[in-house]
Amino acid sequence: MVSTAPGAGGHVERHWIALVVYALTFAGAVWLIGLDLTLGVIAGVLNVVFLAFFFRHLAFAISAARWAEADLEAASIGLEGFTPPVAVLVACKNEELVVDGMVAALLGLDYPADRLTIVVVDDASTDGTGARLDAWAATDRRLRVLHRPEGAGGGKSGALNDALAGVDAEIAVVFDADHEPARNVLRRLVRHFRDPFVGAVMGRCVVRNGADSSLAGTIFVDYLSGYLVNEYGRQALFELPAYGGANCAVRVSTLRALGGWNPDTVTEDTDLTLRVLLAGGRVRYDPTAVDFEEAVHSTRRFWRQRHRWALGHQKCLRDYWRPVVRSPHLGLMDKIETVMFLWVYHVPVLCGLGLALTLLRAFGVGGQAIVGLLPLSALLFAGPFAELAVGLIIGRVERRAAWQLVAFLPAFGLSILTATHAYLDGMVGKRLSWAKTARSGTVGAAPGAAPARRPATFARRAAAPAPTGVPR
Repeated sequence: MVSTAPGAGGHVERHWIALVVYALTFAGAVWLIGLDLTLGVIAGVLNVVFLAFFFRHLAFAISAARWAEADLEAASIGLEGFTPPVAVLVACKNEELVVDGMVAALLGLDYPADRLTIVVVDDASTDGTGARLDAWAATDRRLRVLHRPEGAGGGKSGALNDALAGVDAEIAVVFDADHEPARNVLRRLVRHFRDPFVGAVMGRCVVRNGADSSLAGTIFVDYLSGYLVNEYGRQALFELPAYGGANCAVRVSTLRALGGWNPDTVTEDTDLTLRVLLAGGRVRYDPTAVDFEEAVHSTRRFWRQRHRWALGHQKCLRDYWRPVVRSPHLGLMDKIETVMFLWVYHVPVLCGLGLALTLLRAFGVGGQAIVGLLPLSALLFAGPFAELAVGLIIGRVERRAAWQLVAFLPAFGLSILTATHAYLDGMVGKRLSWAKTARSGTVGAAPGAAPARRPATFARRAAAPAPTGVPR
């Protein structure tokens, strides 16, 4: 399967020339209009960006506060009668700590057995993942195990493409190895494919171990905001949610027409989102299609995970912003929102630049215009906090979880560092490689036995399958 995505074929563009151009442009501006005025112009541009993203965050928070709860509590619609052939695909590499819970949950899904195939890929694991998967496969013929050899290449995308090649289904549903979906998640995801223009559907992921550590609790709240507010807002206001890479479904004919998952990116989900939109398809988000995943426990793992997300997302901006602007399938507001979505992991870099300018002003460098960055920078931080607060309200979490908001102050600082580090890596042409997120789970139950579940997290409703409903 040959990918049609930008960058396919292993070529990674080197963008260090752009850094030289930026430096020469800055030097030329200083020579023409002086340092103070140049820094003032930069500060003015940052102000415009910060204001635009503040209003975007605020719009998402307001839309979620008005409509999300009603959608979560709406009557069940379209869950019966539409059961196209489905292939569930999971890529695993050294996942023996979590694979049992995942497989047990997949085998317990509420979907007709004769229309469901489950393919789990053992991507050259060096632990007991392959043996545990084989033991599970011996107990249920719906489960197929594909063992990839060392050096097969392509990371998660390569594993999923190999799995897809051997299935005959209309819809492919993807989970990660640490995910445990709710029983009705397939019915909730596939119902949206009644619409022939829908190419992909995203469900809602809930952190199941938020009580395990302060970092896991912070990620739990971050996911509430991300799925119940940000993703919901993108759907409610623009009908432009993102395909998220796990607990998501894609039409197989669309996927094959696009050349499969792109093996030359570390964020195959964002990449596929853009290719579906540019081909004239649509992505849908269903907040009632719930599954549960494990949050990382250590700062090192958090850094590696978010650095990978930033690196891949920033590459998608470089690859796709021109096709988005030129696309005949997207209206003006669609293009504006999609470009802003692609800029999400560049905004922390601009925040770092704003902080640097403010520091220079504190030492007497730069004009008075830089001082205006302070209130607008505060507004930029206020936008995400509004989303976080609304996420806590809609998720109906226990009050003590609100203290996790304090942890987002250093988390914002860490996001500036990870995004800036990723930006520099991308600009100097550092080769992208998919890095598996290390798990901290315990070895699950033996094949055929019910897996042990972790203690409940902060959520009273969000840690259980959401009430039925259809998103707006």
